[in-house]
Amino acid sequence: MPIITNVRPQWLPGARPRVWALGMLAAASLYCATAFHLDERLYYGLKSAWHENSWEARSLWLPEYKVRVDALPVASVDDNLSGLTFDERRNHLWAVVNNPEELVALDRDGNFLARYPLKGFTDVEGITYLGDNLLAVAEERSQTLVILPVPERPGALQRADYASISLGLGSGDNTGFEGLGYDRAGDRLFVVKEHSQRELYEIQGIKSSLHGQLNLNIIDRKEWIADKDMASDLSSVHFDERTGHLVLLSDEAKMMLELDSDGELVSYRSLWSGFAGLKDSVPQAEGMTFDNKGELYLVSEPNLFYAFERQ
Repeated sequence: MPIITNVRPQWLPGARPRVWALGMLAAASLYCATAFHLDERLYYGLKSAWHENSWEARSLWLPEYKVRVDALPVASVDDNLSGLTFDERRNHLWAVVNNPEELVALDRDGNFLARYPLKGFTDVEGITYLGDNLLAVAEERSQTLVILPVPERPGALQRADYASISLGLGSGDNTGFEGLGYDRAGDRLFVVKEHSQRELYEIQGIKSSLHGQLNLNIIDRKEWIADKDMASDLSSVHFDERTGHLVLLSDEAKMMLELDSDGELVSYRSLWSGFAGLKDSVPQAEGMTFDNKGELYLVSEPNLFYAFERQ
């Protein structure tokens, strides 16, 4: 019997391209799953669904929010629309614009109401309403908080006229304070640092320090976000006074996370196209807040406004 050597496998016509294409598809799928943390999204989605009955009635429950105003360009604002907060005394929203630095008033449908140039302010990113006619504004690079009264008449606001405090938590680059949220009952200010690395701080005693008590206490809440890798950056934070929960906004991951008072995940809301009724994905979410009725408002660069209501 003859011995046959050097036999090479013969590919069927078109087989090799098919195998190559399947390999590329598998590699691309693995990359997407890793980059977008699809495994974590699935896990947290299942976890949220499992606890829905126990949490839905006593939380914000983000999966039930649907868009009411979708990507409305804010009149007279061209670019750099950033932080957002709700003022229940005036029943409207305050937003900040970075470059040129401005304070902007919007109604709950995203319509422009008024603007106030912020003279002497630099790199303004976050804003939150403290109650008692006071606003806190964050300057990112210097990691400074400026406390100013709500303006009562048109005109520029001069930074030198207001109290401020510089915390210097980390480097003074463009990865400093990005968002603010305030707990009025507990006098706790929550601050997020966007990335490189992500940070969450709780600063106690901000408002009382304005009256000379000087009793600030800074708590690093890094453990609350350490296992939330799918939120690859943090661009805004909101403290919900009705539930005591914290809501974090991630621009890169295009999602919002709701945490309980111990930092455990309660629910999340994707801001991708097709979710929450969105026609397109939110391009660059920068600021987020809720009003006293639980409706959600969000702004995105360059100048887009969103409103959501719980169904």
